[in-house]
Amino acid sequence: MRFARVLLLVVLGALALRVGYVVLAKHDEPRMGDQIYYNYTANQIARGDGFTDPRDGSENAEHPPLAALALTPTSWVAERIDPGGDHLLPQRLTMAVLGTGVVVLIGLVGRTVAGDRAGLLAAALAAVYPGFWINDGLVMSDTLAALTVAVAILLAYRFGRVPTGANAAFLGIACGFAVLTRAELLLLLPCMVLPIALFARALTVGRRVAMVAIASVATLAIVSPWLAYNISRFDEPVLFSTNDGLTLCGANLEGTWYGDGTGLWSLECAGFPTRRGDRSVVSNQLRSRGLRFIGDHLERLPAVVAVRVARVWSLYAPGAMVDYNQGEGREPWASWMAFVAFWLLVPFAIGGAVILRRRAPLTPLVAQFVVVTITAAAVYGLVRFRVPAEVSIVVLAAVAVDRLLDRLSPSRDAWPVGRTISGRGQGDGP
Repeated sequence: MRFARVLLLVVLGALALRVGYVVLAKHDEPRMGDQIYYNYTANQIARGDGFTDPRDGSENAEHPPLAALALTPTSWVAERIDPGGDHLLPQRLTMAVLGTGVVVLIGLVGRTVAGDRAGLLAAALAAVYPGFWINDGLVMSDTLAALTVAVAILLAYRFGRVPTGANAAFLGIACGFAVLTRAELLLLLPCMVLPIALFARALTVGRRVAMVAIASVATLAIVSPWLAYNISRFDEPVLFSTNDGLTLCGANLEGTWYGDGTGLWSLECAGFPTRRGDRSVVSNQLRSRGLRFIGDHLERLPAVVAVRVARVWSLYAPGAMVDYNQGEGREPWASWMAFVAFWLLVPFAIGGAVILRRRAPLTPLVAQFVVVTITAAAVYGLVRFRVPAEVSIVVLAAVAVDRLLDRLSPSRDAWPVGRTISGRGQGDGP
């Protein structure tokens, strides 16, 4: 109960910070970047028009659906109060509430791996970490990505502790919802679920393979309605979105492979001439253009990939990233705060990983760094793509701070029995 009471106070503070940020800094800010899609799509669904473009009524699937669906109830209520409005402010406040949920879940992950105090420290860090609350003021998918990844990490530890078919299914379901938020989170299956299941020492090899299969089928069950819906309404096969062609093309241009824009993404592709067709047809053409550019410049690929990865981890041209972020609604002062906070947490996160590696399995946390790095290398490098890893960074940093407090107060038991996944007990992952 003490943990719950303190966590509640942290959560209330986190909510106040996020609501204050939205009201003070975002109350009259226009839609920018991907916010345009999520805002109007949620409104379209609330008005009964489904996933369609309000300009011409054409079928639309620029992004996976979960973020827009999460905003739909807010749009539905707002539409009754202000018919025909853009409902942008209520949607931003909704994201602030969802971002507060991220704080709760990070606190629970911290508690799972290192005890009550580490959990409260993790929640407190998540509450004030700019890399989180900046996203919570935007109508985009990043807040939902952090939320679903935190749930997946929590369930991964549960599965590692008790590797049953039911827990594998719950983990797969969580991964499915993460994929419906951002398609690249499908990497959670090979990068997190697979190693945890294969190193479950209490299981036979056959049972380990079965656990992977159960989790994968559960993920497929969650995403299949969206896949079937897309396949039924476009001329060409579409899986998670029709935006992959534009993404691939915009990331592989002269301006994003050479010069100051290396490793970023450009909207230049949107103006390229394409033959008539729906969004799936256009996406296929842009995808082909992007792949053709890669094939014509293979000697440059290693350098471009290196810059993409360096950008996502704030190792390359942070000032350029601050400028780029303005196009998505992130104020320069907030972006610089996030940059400084990130690098303040990184040394603690490294220390937390060293401390935790003999106390609890690291795979659910470390897997997020692999997911982010692969995503940046394959697509382009934006700091908002590292949100899954920032969940892990905050938890690991809290573990280090918790141990530091123990050194200052050695009488306290740092690893209370029953509150952590200690050692490498039966069923634990790597």
